[in-house]
Amino acid sequence: MSHTAQIPYGAYWSTPFAKWQGSLAHLHSVEFGAYVAKNELKKRDISADVFDYGVMGISVPQKASFYGAPWFMGMIGAADVGGPAISQACATGVRTLQNAVQEVDNDFASVALVANVDRVSNGPHLYYPNPKGPGGKGGHEDWTLDNMLADPLGGHSMLQTAENVAARHQVTTEAQHEVVLRREEQYQDALADDSAFLKRFMTLPFDVPSANYKKTVATLDGDEGLKPSTAEGLAKLRPVMEGGTVTFGAQTHPADGNACIVVATPDKARELSKDKNIVIEILGFGMARAELAYMPEAPVPAAMKALEKAGLTIADLDAVKTHNPFAANDVYFASQTGYDLNKMNNYGCPLVWGHPQAPMGTRGIIELIEELVIRGGGTGLFTGCAAGDTAMATVVKVSG
Repeated sequence: MSHTAQIPYGAYWSTPFAKWQGSLAHLHSVEFGAYVAKNELKKRDISADVFDYGVMGISVPQKASFYGAPWFMGMIGAADVGGPAISQACATGVRTLQNAVQEVDNDFASVALVANVDRVSNGPHLYYPNPKGPGGKGGHEDWTLDNMLADPLGGHSMLQTAENVAARHQVTTEAQHEVVLRREEQYQDALADDSAFLKRFMTLPFDVPSANYKKTVATLDGDEGLKPSTAEGLAKLRPVMEGGTVTFGAQTHPADGNACIVVATPDKARELSKDKNIVIEILGFGMARAELAYMPEAPVPAAMKALEKAGLTIADLDAVKTHNPFAANDVYFASQTGYDLNKMNNYGCPLVWGHPQAPMGTRGIIELIEELVIRGGGTGLFTGCAAGDTAMATVVKVSG
């Protein structure tokens, strides 16, 4: 099935992603996301008045983020526009896109802004009052670190899910390291010709604002915190878990950033597109949940469901982009679907450019679209896992 809603070509953007405690760590993720959106809309000559719906994705709370999408939309100049805030961990990017597509499909909106923001750095430390606790003492958690280390259902870490899948499917450390080297090689294509690929959707150099947005405090030439690997360097790394297979080199790193996509009716999409000959359709969505503590398996059934909705098979795809917090994810995906491991994730992926959670899937979809445009059109899949052993996927078609 094809959805009515379309994505206007070029009506999307992403910041560079910056390393944990790096150049973006001082910025409130919602305010920063709105600041970037306002600037990017201006560059595209898109007025905030065109929006009649907004959805904001966020997985790490920020001060006053209770006010969610209405606050975000108000800051960009769309003071009469509302909508929900959605959190589905690393699947938030796809979930927010689906939410906006459904609004347009059902004639509840004509032009929607999908905004995904996260600052994993300096995550909140939360205290939960409990008057009946010993001495009235409540519970507490570090939102980011504690939840990465322990799933409340099984008590296992995110890393353990990768190890479980690697053990079940005989994914070796060597196989994971081969994927790392290939993904970094693919990312170099995004940096070629003065980062020409990234500049299709990213403002570079990127001026990092101060916390009050009154001056520039740093400049990023691209994604921050990347450490190129070598076969020799990876071979020296020991698995993080005793007896395991996953090294620090075979997993992603936490990051900060934001990304947005505009979704609209076909007429409005054509009006807002920077190339009216390019049409971007959304063909289907899929969600799945794997067995407890086997998170990297979930993207496969999610992808199959999205393809089923689109009336396609894996053989019909011209490009595949994945959220791969662990290199093992891609090894498993290729083994189960038959898709060429070396042809997935052209131009980059979260394994290389980092893991800011909510914006990650949004950037992945944007890069997928641009890859298809460069090809002259085609059909692509984005799929990726999320906390709770879940995953979401979407299929897009570019023509014209």
